[in-house]
Amino acid sequence: MPYYSDDVIEEIKSRNDIIDIIGQNVSFKHTGNSYVACCPFHHEKTPSFHVSRDKQMYHCFGCGVGGNVYTYVMEYENFTFPEAIKYLADRCGYQLPEQDVSAEQKAKDNYKNLLKEMNKSAAAYFHYLLMKTEHGKTAREYLKNRGFTEETINNFGMGYADIYQNDLYQYLKKKGYTDEQLKDSGLVEISEKKGAVDKFWNRVMVPILDINGKVIAFGGRVLGDAKPKYLNTKETAVFDKSHNLFAMNIARRSKKRGIIICEGYMDVIAMHQAGFDNAVASLGTAFTLGHANIIKRYTEEVYLAYDSDGAGTNATLKAIGILREVGLTTRVIDMKPYKDPDEFIKNLGKEAYEDRIKNAVTGTVFEIDTIATGFNIKDPEDKIKFTKEVAKRLSYIDEPVARHSYIDAVAEKYNLDKDGLKAMVTKYGTLALNSSEERYGVQAFAVNEANRQNGSDSSNGRSSPDKNNPQRLLLTWMTNDVRLFKLLEGIISEEDFYEEDIHNVACELYKQYREKGTVTPSSILNYYEDVDDQRHVASIMQTELPFEMDDDEKEKALNDLIKKVKMNYIDWKLPQCTDDAEQFQKLIVLKAKVSKLHISYNNG
Repeated sequence: MPYYSDDVIEEIKSRNDIIDIIGQNVSFKHTGNSYVACCPFHHEKTPSFHVSRDKQMYHCFGCGVGGNVYTYVMEYENFTFPEAIKYLADRCGYQLPEQDVSAEQKAKDNYKNLLKEMNKSAAAYFHYLLMKTEHGKTAREYLKNRGFTEETINNFGMGYADIYQNDLYQYLKKKGYTDEQLKDSGLVEISEKKGAVDKFWNRVMVPILDINGKVIAFGGRVLGDAKPKYLNTKETAVFDKSHNLFAMNIARRSKKRGIIICEGYMDVIAMHQAGFDNAVASLGTAFTLGHANIIKRYTEEVYLAYDSDGAGTNATLKAIGILREVGLTTRVIDMKPYKDPDEFIKNLGKEAYEDRIKNAVTGTVFEIDTIATGFNIKDPEDKIKFTKEVAKRLSYIDEPVARHSYIDAVAEKYNLDKDGLKAMVTKYGTLALNSSEERYGVQAFAVNEANRQNGSDSSNGRSSPDKNNPQRLLLTWMTNDVRLFKLLEGIISEEDFYEEDIHNVACELYKQYREKGTVTPSSILNYYEDVDDQRHVASIMQTELPFEMDDDEKEKALNDLIKKVKMNYIDWKLPQCTDDAEQFQKLIVLKAKVSKLHISYNNG
């Protein structure tokens, strides 16, 4: 539950006009009842992001995001619900009451803030050692030789950990931090045998920031021969490797198309210096569903720029499967003859890299090309096996036009019989070869299974709401035209919206109408702290209908919709009444009446 009362949450929302808040980040065009702009959460050229001042809600018809002013701040700034409340309260000068929060929760929040402050102090110290001391000269030379400018070094707050193994420990102790706090930060290791030893020493240091720009960890590149070559902070109360991406705090605001995923933070820094500020990297761990879901908040398209060696290829295949799992389009950048983006840009320049991005192949093409490396296409038996594997992969493409396009392209590229490949794709599609293991590969399947067992299914147990769902469309129409609540009295009630999530929203809207004679859909979102929950609920009552009609078309469409919703409810209810003859008969009679129903909308 929220830390503050419903009245406080609603008061803060009423003092922060959603147009003013979102207008800080986008340029609106006022059309009809909506303010329209290009979506701040995904790349688009044609505006599909609508905001309603009357309803104080937004909805993007392109990527599906939506919600009220709290949702927007949570998504755009990656705030928690309490953080969004405080941010908006501060903005409008509202004095928040004391939080109704447990002492335990307060202590946890305060301790996390302390660890972040400690990391910030460490970052400043490392940067000072690099830029202002003689000891940092070797590190400065290393970064200069790698081609990093002083501007880039400053922008990323890069630093140097001295050769002394307790240098940072001594510095932070003088600032008042305790041994227990230093140990919890991951910056210092303390044992009875060795005492206090810095985690990082004689390394070039790169601060790792969360999506809000707070220092939560570090990566260090060794300057000598010590192992490992790269070292990251261990996981702490503020650093979860599977839910943080290096430079995502910058990339999420980039005007470049999509997000580019690299293998390491040095590649990312080099790419940002070359102008590709949409590059990110996972941190000392394989790419996860957690990473994919973070990226999905900001784009629909991902470019993979992993190393061009065998390990990089395997990582690319795994990432394609994970990204496909959350519905993201994937392309793979070819960096040959070089190993990584840093080497490529140094040797061929950023214009050549831009060309490689433009010519990046789709994830499906990359998968098929990789499959081909395991077969001798000139050998008839191998060619048959290869065709079967390709057919399996293509049978998973749901969109017929895309599937046929891939069949044509693959048949031509590998000199396969197009009709034979098409028949085989149809065969595998008919057999419904759609298990996760077949569809996304063994590695992705293992990831999915692990997430399911840990209770962290990326879909939160629900599929994306169907924008053409009759219940959802009718509810949207009713929130847009409150007259319908009275017009449909005795015909449609909250019971008719029987799908669980939609039913909950319908109940709240009907309750509001009965109490106030109107509805404020944005207030319903206040009951949900999680941004994904808010987005999901907002999508059920999107701010605009996805079509334009004249009066006659509206009346026909509304009647068709009412009949469909009512008929669907009756068909859903009938099997539950087989033991109740009277109720069963009533539903049959009602069904006959509904078929003849007509609502005069334009005169309503």
